[in-house]
Amino acid sequence: MDLTLILALLAMGTFGGFAAGLLGIGGGMVLVPFITMIFTARGIDPELTIHMAIATSLATILFTSLSSVRAHHQHGAVLWPVVKLLAPGILLGSWIGPWIGKQMDATVLAAFFGVFVAFSATQMLIGKKPAAARELPGAPGMFAAGGLIGTLSGIVGAGGGFVSVPFMTWCGVRIHNAVATSAALGFPIALSGTLSNIWFGWGEAGLPDYSLGFIYLPALAIIVLASVTMAPVGARTAHKMPVRRLQKVFAVILYLLAAYMFWKAVNP
Repeated sequence: MDLTLILALLAMGTFGGFAAGLLGIGGGMVLVPFITMIFTARGIDPELTIHMAIATSLATILFTSLSSVRAHHQHGAVLWPVVKLLAPGILLGSWIGPWIGKQMDATVLAAFFGVFVAFSATQMLIGKKPAAARELPGAPGMFAAGGLIGTLSGIVGAGGGFVSVPFMTWCGVRIHNAVATSAALGFPIALSGTLSNIWFGWGEAGLPDYSLGFIYLPALAIIVLASVTMAPVGARTAHKMPVRRLQKVFAVILYLLAAYMFWKAVNP
């Protein structure tokens, strides 16, 4: 790996880790398009590029979620009973998600990711949280919600905040608690999804050296080095200042990344 590639991966990890801690989004929305760009430039098989970018991004959340949730927990913001109720469905959904992604053609997967990022950017730009219309459901409803969150996260390689935060605020959870709890949910999402990507990618033809299933280990190591450092900084920032202005900046960046993924779908 040359110095330029190492610096690019470090920059991605820094930005993705800060976004994960600040907004509870897991960093995947930022990392996947950038990793896709790098893998494409490195000449990796186009049919594998996006699958590997998603898997590598999801694996980074194993580490960023731990450092991020520690900072949120110190503020007493994580609702651990909610984590306990959502986790079983999340573990199941996060295992299924990568399998669904593997069945998708690379162009379809790129377009799906582009739609997901564009939707999340719009949600962030508008900044309107769903009004609290009800209370959190019982155990069966929480299992179903966790399954949906986990499946979508496993497909796109994100931490689940794009679904779990609106879901919890709709159910009357304060936004800071929802973001903190979403950060805690990132670990079971990443754990199950990472194991799934290893399992379903094992022995896949055309994978580069130093791959573990669909996960590219050198990129994972460098991104984690930076993102673990920045995730708690983002989490502390979320508790110290209004993040509305930063959300708008992130939204614009996400639109650009969504546009790239749409372009990638047309030009694999």
